Order: sequence, then structure tokens, then C-alpha cells
Amino acid sequence: LANECKLKEAIEAMFTGERINRSENRAVLHTALRNFSGEPLVVEGKDVMKDIHGVQAQMKAFCDRVHSGEHTGCTGKKIKYIVNIGIGGSDLGPQMVAEALKPYFVDGIQAYFVSNVDATHIAEVLKKINAEETIFLIASKTFTTQETMTNAQTARNWFLQHACEDDISKHFVALSTNEKDVAKFGIDTHNMFVFWDWVGGRYSIWSAIGLSIALSVGYDNYEQLLRGAYETDKHFRYTDFNQNIPVILAVIGLWYTDFFGSQTEAILPYDQYMHRFTAYFQQGNMESNGKSVDRNGEPVSYATGPVIWGEPGTNGQHAFYQLLHQGTVMVPCDFIAPAESHNPIGDHHQKLLSN
Repeated sequence: LANECKLKEAIEAMFTGERINRSENRAVLHTALRNFSGEPLVVEGKDVMKDIHGVQAQMKAFCDRVHSGEHTGCTGKKIKYIVNIGIGGSDLGPQMVAEALKPYFVDGIQAYFVSNVDATHIAEVLKKINAEETIFLIASKTFTTQETMTNAQTARNWFLQHACEDDISKHFVALSTNEKDVAKFGIDTHNMFVFWDWVGGRYSIWSAIGLSIALSVGYDNYEQLLRGAYETDKHFRYTDFNQNIPVILAVIGLWYTDFFGSQTEAILPYDQYMHRFTAYFQQGNMESNGKSVDRNGEPVSYATGPVIWGEPGTNGQHAFYQLLHQGTVMVPCDFIAPAESHNPIGDHHQKLLSN
């Protein structure tokens, strides 16, 4: 089926920068953000790797200044709190990775994520932080996203209760391309980190949107994340389909959805650090495949993807596994389990995996 659909050609088209996003007439090049081949990637006559390396160098320099204490808050105190304000891919991915990589956090750093425009979300975060030790990351490509900018303005108003307007540049950073509105907000445009229209939101952790990750775990660890993704990209691009892990997972999912009529898929990580992975994967799958027309705009007569759901380990086991084991609904399940625990206390890990 994959061969009949010309999947190999489609994979190559994505990696080489063809405009495979037909509805917006754009390339889909998040893979370029983690390209360590050393080779140029020319798209429409321009080597995009030069711009990517420039932003990555900017991210590394900023992280180094924050972690070394060179970049301090307005009272000279070292930065302790990182607050990422964004929605969708500007929140789900960074939050998932920050939670998953907690064992690698830089000493003294705490990270928080605000996405819901419900004021409760930002209000509860503001209770936990100190203005003079906080950096807010405003993640909005256009710097006009309603929910994000509402939360950003609330954060700004709160900050100004503790400091003056001139101090905003030390405590607010923009992940955006709208230099005019970023400057109007009071952010130093040297602390504006850009990304490109060929980076889809649900794949944006590899771009400047990943700055909250880099500030949390250190840029060297963030680069290791990028390098791991590069190794996966090479496997996906060059491995025969019968040994290709992403392709095998995809065709199994398609098999269950369109041949067995399964309407959902459970993602079940047996690691508490991965507790936000299912929510992240919900967007990656359902926002990508939740369509009623094909790439040519023609109506489809088949299911384009399942509902993704799940909970980590024991939590799911004592909530909905009864239905999985004994119910009448067929639910394909993906189990994710680490071979080793970051917290090998007693026999916790053995009991977790044996259950």
C-alpha cells in the first residue's frame, strides 16, 4: 500500500523542500532544523541552513548568558523562572519535552507553560514566580495570536506592578517574526528569535519555539535532542519500508483505522516523565490527519485518522483498562516503556512494567 501511494517519493519531496503543503503552497521543512549533515539545503535558490544556524547560534548565546548569570533580571538577580506563553504547537511540544527531560534541568531553573486564555491558567503560574527572577517567552509567529497576546499582556501588566517599562527588555523575549509589534511591546529585538513559514506549529519544537526547552535543560542537551531527531530522520528517509519504524507504525495505524474500522488509538507511556506525550501526539496526528478532503480538495470516503487518547502507566490502568481488556470496543494500543528509570527506587520500576 505504501508503495502504491508512492510514499518513498513523498518522503523525498518533503526532505528536499518541495511544496508538499498544497493548501498553503509551502514546503514542510522542520527536518532542516535538525539537519547535521553539513550539506546545504537549497530551497528556491536559497540555502536555508545558513539562516537556521544563525538562529541556533543566537539561541545558544542567549542560553549561555542566562545560565552564566551574565543576563540577569532588573535587580541583578539570576534568572530562575522560565514562563513560556503560547498555544498549540508553541505550547504542547515544549511543555511535553520539558516534562520528559526534567532529570536534565539546569540547577535552579523552573519552567512553566501558559496556554489557556482562561485567566486561571496564568493567574496560578504568576503565584509561583518572582518578577525579578523571571523570563517570559512570548511564542507567536505573528505576535497577534489572540489567546497568546492576551496572556502576554496580562504577564506584562503583572510585571509592571513590580518593575518599570525599561525593565521589560530584560524579562520578556519574543519567538516571532513581527519585529514592529515586538518592539512596541517593549522587547529588545535582539531578543527576538525568528522561525519560518515552512515550520508547522506541531513540528516547531525544533525551531526557536524550543527556546524554553534549551533554557530549561541547557543548550547542549537541546542540541542532543536535535541530533536524536536527525538520526531518526535518516532512518525514516533511507531505511527500507519493511525495517522502517515510522512507516511500520503508520501503516499499522492505517490498517486498524481503515481495514478494521477502529476509531481510536491509545498511547500509553509507562513513564511519568512522559505524561504529556499523549497530548502532544494528539495534535501531531489529529491536526495533521483530521480532514474530510484529500490534498486536491476532493471529499474522501474513508477515515483519515483515529482519535488519540491515553494516560501514563498505572493511572490509565486503573481508569480505562477494564474497557481495553473486557469491553466490546477494539482499541489499538501503543505502549511506551523505558528500559531504565531515572528514579530506580526499590522495585517501583519492576512493578510498573510487570503491570
